[in-house]
This record gives sequence, C-alpha cells and structure tokens, in this order.
Amino acid sequence: MTLTPLASRTHDAPPPFRTGRGRALLRILAIASCLPYLSLKAAWIAGSHIGIPDGSVLLDHPTLMAVANSGTVLMDGTVIVLALLLTQAWGRRVRAWLLALPMWVATGLLLPIMAGFPLQLLVGALAGRSPGGDDSRAFLDDWVFAVVYPGFIVQGLTLGTLFVLYARDRWGHLWRSALRDLPSSPTAPALRVAAVAASVLAVVPATMHLAWAAGSTAGLNGTRIAERTDDFYALQALDAVFVAAAVAGVLLLAFRRTGGLALEVPLALAWAGSGAVACSGGWLSIASLGSVEEIADHPTAAMGLIYAVQMLVGMLIVTSGAYFFAERSAAAKSAGTRA
Repeated sequence: MTLTPLASRTHDAPPPFRTGRGRALLRILAIASCLPYLSLKAAWIAGSHIGIPDGSVLLDHPTLMAVANSGTVLMDGTVIVLALLLTQAWGRRVRAWLLALPMWVATGLLLPIMAGFPLQLLVGALAGRSPGGDDSRAFLDDWVFAVVYPGFIVQGLTLGTLFVLYARDRWGHLWRSALRDLPSSPTAPALRVAAVAASVLAVVPATMHLAWAAGSTAGLNGTRIAERTDDFYALQALDAVFVAAAVAGVLLLAFRRTGGLALEVPLALAWAGSGAVACSGGWLSIASLGSVEEIADHPTAAMGLIYAVQMLVGMLIVTSGAYFFAERSAAAKSAGTRA
C-alpha cells in the first residue's frame, strides 16, 4: 500500500512559529495600507465632506452614510486584526473557521478590486480618459479612488501572502498531494452533487455577465444602462472569469479528471473564485438597498436574482471546501498526524 503525503506525515507537534523580517514587513505594509481609507472614513463620520463633490448623492443621506461608513471602518479594521493574527504566535491557536471565514470574505472583497482597478486604468488609458471622467453624476472626487484603491491592492497582496505562508505552516500537509493521490472518500458523492449544483446555478450569472459585457441591456435598470462605459464592459467580463474560476475549481476537486494536477490549483481557484462571486453579489445587494453610491436606482428583478444566485454559488462551493478539509483533517488525526 502506497502512503499518501497526508498519511505519511507523523509529526505530532506543529512546526515552531517563525515571524521573520519578511512577514514583519508585510504586516507593517498591510496595516499602513489601511490608513488612507480609515482616515477618510473617520473624517466623513465626523461630518467632513473631503473628497465628496457638491451634488453627490452621498450628501443626501447623512445618517445612512454614517452607518455605512462605520460598518466599512470595522471591515477595514479587520484587515489589521488579520495581519496581526497571521504574524503572531497566538494566531496559531485560533480556530480554523474563525480565521478562514474572514479571510475568505477579505479575498472576495479585495480580489475584484485588485484585478478590476488596474483593468479600469488600462481601459481608460486606451480610451484616452481618466477613471470616472465620463460619469456626470460622480459621487466622489477622482483622487479618492487614486488614494484608496492602491491601498486595497496592497492590502490584498500583503494579507494574501501572509495567509498563504500561515496556511502552509499550519495546514500545508492537508494539500501537499496531487489529485490522483487523494484517497477514496465516503463524502465524495455529496461533493460531486454540490459541485454540479453550483455549476448549474453559476450558468445564470455567468451568462448575464457575458451578455452585459457584449453590450446587452437585458435585465439592467435605467441607471446602469445610461452609465455604461468601457469600464462596465470590462468589469462584467471579469465577473464572468471569477464565476468560471469558482466552477472550474470545485469541479476539478469533485471529479479529479486531471489526476496529475497539484491539489493547490483547484483549491486556489475555488477559494478565490467563490469568494469573489459570493462577496460581489452580497456587496451589490447591500448597496442596492440604500439606493446610493454606484446604484442610484433600485435593482431590477433580474439584477437581484443574479446577486442572490452569486451568493448561493459561492456559499455552496466554500461549504464544500470546508467539508473537504474537515475530512482531510480527521483522516490526518486518525493517522497520527498533526491537524
């Protein structure tokens, strides 16, 4: 009988914790990159209008915006907590789900910005205009995006790198194998059912994002139709890519047709894709409730359906991944390894 990498590991104690200069520097960069956004939000909560032009819809709902800004301050503050958790010895004692869930949400919120903002800059440069320059109803000054979005990108890069290093040290033995080396599993049929269900549901948002990227107005509200630019088409295509990544990851993990493929590949696709799909759907759903910021009109039924389906697809995939890792961890413990 050939032992898999999972069953062959017999260490009972976790490897010694290492911070190192590299991780310490990443932690400093992650925390520092939060400061511009947090400073702006704090100023707005205090009543300042810095970066908000006259006539912006943000000025029409001061109470709602104060609540929303307070919530986003907490969200960005979580990045600081995660950066500390991933680089401190006490962070190794945090329960897996208590770390993985906020990291998955952070991935889902930051990844579309990390990919989308440079894409917008590229599209704008090719079109000979500045980002936001074609929006006659701009709700923020252009410089706000130029200050805040690079900070989000740095947050994503530093926090993502720290998480990969942390996860490799703590749970690396659970994925150091090829797909063909995965042992048979009693939950494999359930994983396949969940993967197929998520894939079928994903056809809805993928089709609509591709249609919108191609110029269709089906299902869009009047504001979206009127405000479409090259940015809109490019970002819709990017959304379709995230859906495809999520589906590819979970299908590879469930059916394992490419046996020599490293397990990290489908796990990374499923993690990043499902986070981006679910969190973008959730964020747009929340934003549409206030009828402010980028969605000035109430969403159409089609838009609301797509946002809801995206959340469902993302949750199905990440839940399947959680069960996969729980089973791997249980097998590791039964084999006398460290989980």
